[in-house]
Amino acid sequence: MGATLNTLWRYTPLLICLAIWEILATAGPVSNQLLPDVASVGKALWSLILDGELLRQAGHSLYRAATGFLLAVVIGTTAGLLMATFRGVRLVVNPIVQMFYPMPKSALIPVMMIWFGLGDMSKIVLIFIGCLLPVVISAYNGARGVNPFLIWSARSLGASRTSTLVQVTLPAAMPEILNGIRTALAFAFILMVSSEFVIAKDGFGYLISQLGDGGAYEAMFAVILVVAAAGFTADRLYGAFVRHQLRWREP
Repeated sequence: MGATLNTLWRYTPLLICLAIWEILATAGPVSNQLLPDVASVGKALWSLILDGELLRQAGHSLYRAATGFLLAVVIGTTAGLLMATFRGVRLVVNPIVQMFYPMPKSALIPVMMIWFGLGDMSKIVLIFIGCLLPVVISAYNGARGVNPFLIWSARSLGASRTSTLVQVTLPAAMPEILNGIRTALAFAFILMVSSEFVIAKDGFGYLISQLGDGGAYEAMFAVILVVAAAGFTADRLYGAFVRHQLRWREP
């Protein structure tokens, strides 16, 4: 019972937001055409689910987001660890990271469209680039923050540099790496939708744009809520995964 009440209390702000939305849509200064009430949005969502349109578009979007995100996690973690371990890698990669990190990744959308067209590749590459940098930086900072006595102890016992990197540096840097991956997960959803607004013929972003242009605001808000719910669910699941992986840190 206590756990149920705690869960309800945790999500009370979301219920309050829905209540405020309903008040603004039905009795507030905002036109119902611009801000449909919650019930109308729910009906539009149900219609999208029944005709299969929402699931079709979800498949396209989530495939692009997952592919770009997972590639960024694997390559970014490897690059960050190598930067922290090998000076030559750091000298080559660090200037590239410093140049691209502050740049808004959405500025690359026209370039992706010219290079890769309107297919999946342009969105996957954009998501990969956007997710890559926070993972690289978190892996690098995590590896650089490892206690040097752990590394020296492993090397003194005969461990090779590669073995030390995999068996000592990587586990010790994992908390920092996992935090960077969580940031990258949020970027994956942001770039997924923003790229599909411009360079897509399917996906959540394309569907939102088409529904808005056609004046189907109830359905448009329904898709927006689905994207928000998908991002929220992904973050909650990842948070549970992180807590499981780092359970050894609990007292």
